[in-house]
Amino acid sequence: MKTPASTYRLQIRPEFTLDDAAALVPYLSSLGVDWLYLSPLLESVGSSEHGYDVSGPSRVDRERGGREGLSALAGAARGAGMGVLVDIVPNHLGVAVPEENPWWWHLLREGRGSRYADAFDVDWDAGDGKVLLPVLGSAEDLELLRIEGNRLWYYDNSYPLAPGSWQHGDSARTVHDRQHYRLIPWREADTRLNYRRFFAVNTLAGVRVEVPWVFAQSHAEVRRWIEEGLVDGLRIDHPDGLFDPEEYLERLRELSGGAYTLVEKILEPGESLPDDFACEGTTGYDALGLVDRVLVDPAGEAPLTGLDTRLRGEPADYAEMVHGTKRWMADGLLRAEILRLARLAAAPPPEQEGAAAEEGRAGDSQRPSLDVLADALAEIAAHFPVYRTYLTPDRAEESEDGTEATRDPDEASLAHGESAHQGQEHDLAVLAGACRDAAAERPDLAEVIEALEPRLADPREELCRRFQQTTGMIMAKAVEDTAFYRYSRLGTLTEVGGDPTMFSVSPGEFHASNAERERRMPHSMTALTTHDTKRSEDTRARITVLSELAEEWAAALPALMEAVPAGNAPDEEGARVDGPLANLLWQAVLGSWPADRDRLGQYAEKAAREAGVHTLWTAPDEQFEAAVHRLVDAATDPDSAAYPIISAFADRIAPFGASNGLTAKLLQLAMPGVPDVYQGTELWDRSLCDPDNRRDVDFAARTKALAALDAGAPVLGPLDQDAKLLVVSRTLRLRRDRPELFTGYAPIEASGPAASHLIGFRRGERGAAVLATRLPAGLDRAGGWGATTVRLARPARDAFTGAAFSEGEVLVSEVLATLPVALLVPEEAIGHE
Repeated sequence: MKTPASTYRLQIRPEFTLDDAAALVPYLSSLGVDWLYLSPLLESVGSSEHGYDVSGPSRVDRERGGREGLSALAGAARGAGMGVLVDIVPNHLGVAVPEENPWWWHLLREGRGSRYADAFDVDWDAGDGKVLLPVLGSAEDLELLRIEGNRLWYYDNSYPLAPGSWQHGDSARTVHDRQHYRLIPWREADTRLNYRRFFAVNTLAGVRVEVPWVFAQSHAEVRRWIEEGLVDGLRIDHPDGLFDPEEYLERLRELSGGAYTLVEKILEPGESLPDDFACEGTTGYDALGLVDRVLVDPAGEAPLTGLDTRLRGEPADYAEMVHGTKRWMADGLLRAEILRLARLAAAPPPEQEGAAAEEGRAGDSQRPSLDVLADALAEIAAHFPVYRTYLTPDRAEESEDGTEATRDPDEASLAHGESAHQGQEHDLAVLAGACRDAAAERPDLAEVIEALEPRLADPREELCRRFQQTTGMIMAKAVEDTAFYRYSRLGTLTEVGGDPTMFSVSPGEFHASNAERERRMPHSMTALTTHDTKRSEDTRARITVLSELAEEWAAALPALMEAVPAGNAPDEEGARVDGPLANLLWQAVLGSWPADRDRLGQYAEKAAREAGVHTLWTAPDEQFEAAVHRLVDAATDPDSAAYPIISAFADRIAPFGASNGLTAKLLQLAMPGVPDVYQGTELWDRSLCDPDNRRDVDFAARTKALAALDAGAPVLGPLDQDAKLLVVSRTLRLRRDRPELFTGYAPIEASGPAASHLIGFRRGERGAAVLATRLPAGLDRAGGWGATTVRLARPARDAFTGAAFSEGEVLVSEVLATLPVALLVPEEAIGHE
């Protein structure tokens, strides 16, 4: 199996096609990139900017360059000795424009008799044999339907007509009622939708890849890529949404001939990837959280928590907050998914169906109602500590005492921070813990929860398997997309897969985790920025400085809040942004400084709506959102009272943020795993969440800057725009050209007064040595490195500055004289970089 030394993520879209990517190959090869890592390529709905709404799995999207574009890119990559990794989307298909998706169009036209009926996860009985499509503004809009040709039209949206279902003179409403689908108001989707979707996106319909022919047809083009040598590896989007991720990965491994495979699996703290997943690792969020937190000053936790408490008027209880947001999702946006589970729970288990039929309706009055079952299932899901479990019939049969495991009160789950073994007993223990916690939270539901637990633990039941597909939806929407916008004491900590109550990790914990990564998952990806991160790596690196300047921030933030007017005019009354949201937004201003009004305004509005405290996507509060935009105006207007405060603070943290940024990047690039560089982040990139992090990248400027560096242009210090490019290019080149320098792992310790400010490790006995600065503001307050030294086992040269060092004790101040980071390698290695 070919494995990459590194990857570079490119967002392929109509404005940046495969042909454009092919033209970049010389630059990326010079940068040191080993493999290209491409966003989804299959045909997608309309002019999709992201490609995750695949509409036709049988060909490369023509607007992204088509089959010819992929061939050209693959040829260019091969010529440069590079591999290609492609993102694929097995969980769902895009159905926003039905006619663009042949499978969906056929399903709507033919209904349950369609040859594609098995491809989509439709609960036909819940829709009286029809697919419910939430597209209408209101029920009265049925009167706006019209028939043209052989289609039913609602404004500019068209739907197929079943053969023989209309004739001249029929009203559009009458014809609509004869179809295999029913148009319903869009606001009813959250309670009535009867097909599985991706999270809460109605236009992404779940696909049943567990059905062999569906897998085969939806992966036929992917198979061609592999067989023709166009693609070397695959990245799997959202495997937790699949009916059986383990089985899917086994099939994919067979289809790809064992090609390098990564999964977008979000691991909660303490959780590890299931051992039986046929893949090389994850897409790197676990590494991201580790790198971020080793740079966070634990001394900042108490003052930042105190500030957050003052802003809220009471201490924040994150566990309670997450429970609340999970219930909010389960009872609202994802109510349809919970009701589907409740309908399954209302039916007797398969082994009891005969007895239930004999009993007739005698016991109906004693059975919990649908609403009670939904309440209990939502409560269990709200207490899940991980995205999902992976119980399957074969694995369940391996453990004869599996039922006992679900009832053993001493079996610890991930919620209690113990072993993250993802085997059968562990998964049963996770479920048991969630059920115990749910029953304790809701004693009125304890009896129902007790009855549900063995059924949720039995993967022979559809209820169990579908429940496992549902918990991840609730986790993602409630935590990543809601709680992370409410819990704002330090924005660095609210990234995908992270627990923001875990404030920092020590160097010792960092090293132990890396040693385990080298042992268990040496080819798993490491990442700092992705297309889904809430803030880019350099934005977070700046925000991290607040942990070292917590008291200063606690003084500055109230002044900033006071400086923002409450209305559009001095004497006008108006809403103000609440304290926790203001903290989040002002941190975003600092992280992305110099702030751009349009970019920040878009982010601020999204953050307020995602938090869902004062305004919502579906019900915007204009007065509150006006207050949000006043904050943005104040942050970007040099004449405002807030501007000099935030400007001075941004200048104060700039050098420390640059130090953190370079340290984080070097740690990620040199630590065990396959490092990914997200497009454009080889230079300083202070983006916020999407769509801000998917802006056009100026590759011409990067190509020119790299050529200048290679020609000998000096890098004067960490604030230099080219400092990061130097670190990225020299490290990537060494990882590609001298892989023997990046095997093994051992910590490097410093000695002296500032020893705690050095984070370092060696990759093997004779490998590359990483030395980097930790907690730079504290180091500055202490007067610098002073007499702090590090012992070098042999002579070495810094790959960044070219400085040479003899073996023995060396002053850290000399090694890090120009930059806050160094990559020490044998002298002869420099000539190969």
